[in-house]
Amino acid sequence: MTSLSRAETFRALHRPGHPLLLPSAWDHASAAALHRRGFAAIGTTSLGVAAGAGLPDGTGAAREVTVRLGRLLAALPVPVSVDVEGGFSDDPAEVAATVSELAAAGVVGVNLEDGRADGSLSDPELHADKITAVREAAPGVFVNARTDTHWLRAAPTVRAALDRAERYVRAGAHGLFVPGVKDQDTVTALTGSLPVPLNVLHSPGGPSAAQLAEWGVARVSTGSLLSRAALQRAVDVAWAVGHTDAPPQPVPGYAEVQSLATGSTGGSGAGPDCRG
Repeated sequence: MTSLSRAETFRALHRPGHPLLLPSAWDHASAAALHRRGFAAIGTTSLGVAAGAGLPDGTGAAREVTVRLGRLLAALPVPVSVDVEGGFSDDPAEVAATVSELAAAGVVGVNLEDGRADGSLSDPELHADKITAVREAAPGVFVNARTDTHWLRAAPTVRAALDRAERYVRAGAHGLFVPGVKDQDTVTALTGSLPVPLNVLHSPGGPSAAQLAEWGVARVSTGSLLSRAALQRAVDVAWAVGHTDAPPQPVPGYAEVQSLATGSTGGSGAGPDCRG
């Protein structure tokens, strides 16, 4: 399959009411295994990729490992979309250069988020400028513009998400990703207002993929869930070698995995998957 046909296939997989289930890999083996299982396309998780390299997520530190992994995964016979955090820079030209590298390798999509590591949201015009620069430099890449209004704001509203979404669509975004939305009213308000496909993050205990399909969602992502679950499974298997009565532990939350790279105390247990 050529890069062009992969890009066309990937775009066609975004069907409101029949969402693409996009699992997020963190290395070549996980991506290859997901492809072998039959998933139609593969994404990446910025947390899993960064943590695997001993780097913090969301800070721009993982650019090189992300591009290197993107090149590896693009060799798989399946469309690949890469999570590039906020583009690893606040210079739109640098963001476009990164995505161009990925596109040249055969990557057909990117996630580009407006949330920052300090918990704030970037200026929407700056984020729109990044999207425009990417579209001009790599016109064949599917830009999934992510807004973190529902992750990073204490009182998120549909209007806040739509205000940003409208700017990003005007800038050229092909799809909108609003992680953190779970209730039917919010999801249907977004799908009913957006002129592009809506991507929702799967949440354990939240609405099923079938429910999200009924609400008009076009893409369901797993975020960092798979990498966090694999990490905990590895620890459980190792621990059980010498502790045969040890119960399995809950999947670690985002903060706990992030702390492995940052050296902070971190959280514990199954906390929210609040970033890639």
